[in-house]
Amino acid sequence: MPRRQTLASPPLPALSQALSDPAVDKRVELLRCVARGGSISQAARETGISYKAAWQAIDTLSNLSGRTLVDRTVGGAGGGGAQITEHGEQLLLMADALAQARAQVIQRLSGAASLTHALGLRTSMRNQLPCVVDGLDASAEDDPAVGVRLRTAGGAVLTASVTRESADLLGLVPGLSVLVMCKAMAVTVRRPAEGQRSGDGVGRSGERCVLCGEVDRIAPGAVRDEVVLALPGGGHWVGFADHPSQLVAGEVAWALMAPTAMVIGLAG
Repeated sequence: MPRRQTLASPPLPALSQALSDPAVDKRVELLRCVARGGSISQAARETGISYKAAWQAIDTLSNLSGRTLVDRTVGGAGGGGAQITEHGEQLLLMADALAQARAQVIQRLSGAASLTHALGLRTSMRNQLPCVVDGLDASAEDDPAVGVRLRTAGGAVLTASVTRESADLLGLVPGLSVLVMCKAMAVTVRRPAEGQRSGDGVGRSGERCVLCGEVDRIAPGAVRDEVVLALPGGGHWVGFADHPSQLVAGEVAWALMAPTAMVIGLAG
């Protein structure tokens, strides 16, 4: 089914929400393949993801936009298929326009490509740190989750636990630049373990991720203290310590997080 070149009606505001998701490029690519071929399984093969991940991508885009983007047909002589809806066509036209506008802005501003992490995402998570994917690990071949090793500018290696489908949709491969995020409330700050004051090479402590930094600011609270760490290589990380924390500005401290609390995003 050919895609219309003009919008039948003004873009629905909710559609723009679907285009603000970090994995939108892969999902829009999938939607484009569905529009072209009329098949979810074929679109999954063309984009290099599983059939399950393809439907997850369509469901996520539909949830974010608040509209059905693909109608599924079952049975028949051809065995069924998928057809993009009018709202899906609108989403693709909006994605095209946004991509063109973004490319023009980056072209006009020298060095702007390195700043896209700061402009491409709105979230309540205060902790956002550029990293590079070091590798992906799974405990078993049929494990639905994978551990993504992430290297910070300061050399620390963190691990984020994500589903295989999410790793596929984001196109996570070694060397890829990503944005690592974590809610401040999921971060515990404390002094390093004895004998590990410098934090050199620290990335895990038991089942927790660790970032080592220097205490920059402390905001005391009635129950917990908010602690801001300055990280080697640049950047800050926010977490909490029980009140009174006894931490002082300038000393080395650890920020500890569960791998399941780490979120991976791509530049918008």
